[in-house]
Amino acid sequence: MKARDESALRLLMEEYGDMLLRTAWLLLRDRQSAEEAVQDTFVQAYAKIAQLKEPQHLRAWLVTIVVNRCRMRQRTWSWRNIFPAAESGTWAQDESGTSAGAEELFMAQWHNVQLSEAVRSLDYIYRECLTLYYFHEMSIRGIAGQLNLPDNTVKSRLARGRILLKQILEKEGHAE
Repeated sequence: MKARDESALRLLMEEYGDMLLRTAWLLLRDRQSAEEAVQDTFVQAYAKIAQLKEPQHLRAWLVTIVVNRCRMRQRTWSWRNIFPAAESGTWAQDESGTSAGAEELFMAQWHNVQLSEAVRSLDYIYRECLTLYYFHEMSIRGIAGQLNLPDNTVKSRLARGRILLKQILEKEGHAE
């Protein structure tokens, strides 16, 4: 990509596109906004690839860009405040093998959808920390560094986010 090779950009989009889109979707709660944030992420990554000093941190660098793009979108007022888009599509996927029965697959997908909706109903500060911690498996220190927050603030947001998530799931009768 540093040589401005568009095929390298395509490979990057294929490898990281779904992961970044899921992240943006969890943070923004709107598929169209998430798609725009991911598109902006790839444009910015392509334009500023020279700033990436350590290629082994490419994934973390892309996650940082998409989180920042999501934050910018959260702050920006837009037409979606007047005409909210219908929630289209889900990101629930079956990560288990193909040996599960149809009923088990349905229940697993249904649970993933319910959990995803519960996460998306949280305030942004909790969604952001929970997504980075559980979905991207980032450490508390890594999240704190990425979000420019003290470690204890990240810990508090994770703890409060878990409590709120549990309350939402229990209220809806989905907690296990």
